[in-house]
Amino acid sequence: MPATPYRTIQQAGDHELVIKKSRFICHLARIASPEDAQAVIDQVKKHHYKASHNVPAYLLGDHDEIQRASDDGEPSGTAGVPMLQTLQQMGLHDVIAVTTRYFGGIKLGAGGLIRAYANSVQAAVHAVGIVQRERQRELQLTLAYPLLGPVQHWLTQADLPVADTVYAEAVTLTLYVPEATVATTTAALVDLTHGQAVPVRGALRDVEVPITAD
Repeated sequence: MPATPYRTIQQAGDHELVIKKSRFICHLARIASPEDAQAVIDQVKKHHYKASHNVPAYLLGDHDEIQRASDDGEPSGTAGVPMLQTLQQMGLHDVIAVTTRYFGGIKLGAGGLIRAYANSVQAAVHAVGIVQRERQRELQLTLAYPLLGPVQHWLTQADLPVADTVYAEAVTLTLYVPEATVATTTAALVDLTHGQAVPVRGALRDVEVPITAD
């Protein structure tokens, strides 16, 4: 696991900005290899073959081991690099952004282009959403029926959904709890049930949790 939380886009998608009559259409997608990235670039170029520019930038790896960007004919340093830096600043990984520009007849200047391409990525990320990988631990809690109501109420208040419920002689609840809070959650449930129900730890899993973009 990386030292910092792993973030990526929630889903692929497109978002368009119009700046001084130029259209900037940013396409975002998840990728797992340079070949994936090239396939996305080729797809966008095929779809927007009449566009003035199709500018790509992508990051690969938990620590951005692979970073690529191209200006695709825009003045050097005004397109691909600002897009790449925006992905980095937003803490995203394994993502490609390809911004298509249809020139509207008004020149933006170097500063204007840098802002336009950076903003195209930021706006697109906000549109498709961000997820953060979270490591969770399975907890199984077997308890007598009279304890079910109070435990369910506590879980609701703690925003801990029940993944599965098995009704037998007793009730067994399956929860998934962030690894960092397993100890405190276990202690709280033991205290709530006066030691009559002790959570049993199960396997770890990685889940993607939607978060608010910075």
